Amino acid sequence: MRYVLALDQSTSATKALLFDEVGQCLDEEAREHRQSYPQPGWVEHDAEEIWQNTLTVLRAVAERNRSRRDDTVCLSITNQRETIVVFEKSTGQPLHPAIVWQCRRGDPFCSEHREAGRENLVHQRTGLRLDGYFSASKLQWLVRNRPELRERLNSGEALIGTIDTYLIYRLTEGRVFATDSTNASRTLLYDIGKLDWDAELCALWEIPRRALADVRESGASFGETTLNAALSRALEIRGVMGDSQASLFAQRCFDPGMAKATFGTGSSVLLNIGHTLKHSHRGVVTSLAWVHRGQPTYAFEGIIISSAATLTWLRDQLGIMTDFAEMEKLAESLSDCDGVYFVPAFSGLGLPYWQPHARAALLGLSGHSDRRHVVRAALESIAYQLRDALEALRVEADVPLRGLHGDGRPTTNRWLMQFSADITRTDLRVATMSNCSALGAALAGLLGLGVYPSVDALAALPREETRYQPEMPATRAQSLFTGWQNAVGQVLSPLEKRLS
Repeated sequence: MRYVLALDQSTSATKALLFDEVGQCLDEEAREHRQSYPQPGWVEHDAEEIWQNTLTVLRAVAERNRSRRDDTVCLSITNQRETIVVFEKSTGQPLHPAIVWQCRRGDPFCSEHREAGRENLVHQRTGLRLDGYFSASKLQWLVRNRPELRERLNSGEALIGTIDTYLIYRLTEGRVFATDSTNASRTLLYDIGKLDWDAELCALWEIPRRALADVRESGASFGETTLNAALSRALEIRGVMGDSQASLFAQRCFDPGMAKATFGTGSSVLLNIGHTLKHSHRGVVTSLAWVHRGQPTYAFEGIIISSAATLTWLRDQLGIMTDFAEMEKLAESLSDCDGVYFVPAFSGLGLPYWQPHARAALLGLSGHSDRRHVVRAALESIAYQLRDALEALRVEADVPLRGLHGDGRPTTNRWLMQFSADITRTDLRVATMSNCSALGAALAGLLGLGVYPSVDALAALPREETRYQPEMPATRAQSLFTGWQNAVGQVLSPLEKRLS
């Protein structure tokens, strides 16, 4: 039996997992890291803390599984995607806090480019929107506001990387400066048709090409690591993929029409559209799902900015509950939310609204409302946003939706999964194992190593899932969703007036 050590570096935590060659998770270790909010709309992480957590969790799993070390064939990496790090070339030390995908400080630069008529150029090359969610505007903020970093980037003393790039650089002690195509494609600097960094886009965002990593396929080799001398034998790094694409891969959504929703800090809904690049003109972004043997696979993506982040906010900022498991009981204790809606626009709203200036609101409260209504409204908001995204994808895609696969930590909340199936009117198949992003990276590594000869061989692997089908009457589901749309309208209406 062969094994894969996998690293899942997410928005909230860093987790190491050990998989066997058929995808069973045998061990895991996790560490949360701090969330920093220097200003309203800004979000940062301490990249050094993430690096230290990476070493801690990987070493812990490796040490507990010493008997399997000789049969461990690679280290695979999946990560939060658009978060960006600027680090020193000579040491790998971060030169600024990591700017997280949720951070909106780049919005003014997106507005500048939009007003200059550059939105179509960006969309055609990258498949994405001109939006501060993606990496490039965060980088433009850095080079405009931190002249010392701009100078070091231009001189070659500093490098730019998404989280995978930064960790690979640290793990290989500076020998490998590389990223995979799925992560590169989230920066607004990468041409997803030509599969290369785009010189015109780099100039547009004021980013020196020399500061960007070599781009490789997910299953390619990314060097070797000893976890900073913790291993006696170097382990090859193979299987690198952004978290949302990795979960699509783990769910074996290899054919057009197959879709998945990852319920994470934010949520990403991906629909496989095949090997031909297509563009949307209704707010749906086109993502590079993966590249295998030189052939790209594309997907339409619906982005939900705040999903589990809303639940974390309730726990950490308001102290409404201390345990996520408590939320399911609180939601079930009510037969109805009594007209209370939570619009979780902490960092704006994604598809189909794409309104970065929107802010969160709790609507419909009465003297009867208590913490149960707030918690249930927060959970319901995840399902409503999922329906928003799915309806946009259905309109745009030329292929029928062949069911929906779900994964992520919130999928353990059975009440939320059933409510999601009810509101979306979709057959929802939830992976029993919630760590699908890590599994996807591990499967990509095994495919790259030749342990499996093709994606068809991966598709044949066993899987365990729970199926949720709509039970709520369609008229009731539509009524609740209409209430959600009205709540969003109340958030957007005064904003649109102020911006007009």
